[in-house]
Amino acid sequence: MKTVRLGNSGLEISAVVLGMMSYGDPAKGSHEWSVGLDEARPLVRRAYEAGITTFDTANVYSAGSSEEITGTLLKELAPREEVQIATKVHGRMRGARNGAGLSRAAIMHEIDASLTRLRTDYVDLYQIHRYDPVTPVEETMEALHDVVKAGKARYIGASSMWAWQFARMQHVAELHGWTRFVSMQDQYNLLEREEEREMHPFCQATGVGVIPWSPLARGNLTRPWGAAGSGTRQDTDQFGKGLYKQDEDANRAIVDAVAAVADERGVPMAQIALAWSAGKSAVTAPIVGATKERHVDDAAAAVGLDLTESEVRRLEESYTPRYPSGF
Repeated sequence: MKTVRLGNSGLEISAVVLGMMSYGDPAKGSHEWSVGLDEARPLVRRAYEAGITTFDTANVYSAGSSEEITGTLLKELAPREEVQIATKVHGRMRGARNGAGLSRAAIMHEIDASLTRLRTDYVDLYQIHRYDPVTPVEETMEALHDVVKAGKARYIGASSMWAWQFARMQHVAELHGWTRFVSMQDQYNLLEREEEREMHPFCQATGVGVIPWSPLARGNLTRPWGAAGSGTRQDTDQFGKGLYKQDEDANRAIVDAVAAVADERGVPMAQIALAWSAGKSAVTAPIVGATKERHVDDAAAAVGLDLTESEVRRLEESYTPRYPSGF
């Protein structure tokens, strides 16, 4: 698999990122559908052998157990310098004061806790999971800068928020000479393209890499519209249940187009949807979850699949404006 630069930074990552949210203790946190260490091991190994060297997790995934599994498996697979580990901070990890958000107190505690669970001295990319409207931006950006200067993170990134919020945080960092974000992890797929309006143009203009989450729209782009998925996640993923409910007629038409192009190409629908995402100029590398070997195989194959201009038009023509979701 090819290597790509994360925006204008010097960080090299794989053209597909493996999302580690799928792995964790189902008895911990809110991801009842996550799979444990033994089930995750062959999938992560298959991803690494396919050339995927970048792995994205978060402290809140399965109440920290996703980070634990990530750290254990990557230590088994490769020398630390051969993989890129990304994690996140923001969600509530403790009931005590300063147990959530982006205060200096929370960030300084959570980076150390994440490093312990990940069994590493540093992460390659430390991301804020969401915007914190309560903590002053200056406090957050200086704390993140100090994390980098302490050697606990090589780079910092952000995740879903309004473009003005992201621009404000970057501006504050520039004013003070602090570390700037090199990446934006946002929701972007054929059913949710609102980031094309402001966030992606801003990222391209300022050299920020985009590593979108949910490029397959929680599986909706991998099967006919309305077809039931399989597994516990379909019943228990409360966050996912709130997505892709706007303009279902348009969504159905988009999914039908994915199915048609996939049939003509003789490939699974997932490869078409991923190839569309990976082919966008703003996108550095999509983040893909995998609970089956074919999920890994589709992700690896999609990187080498180039869609024609005609195919892209067919996939995009039914999209309608909608209110951004997933913040």
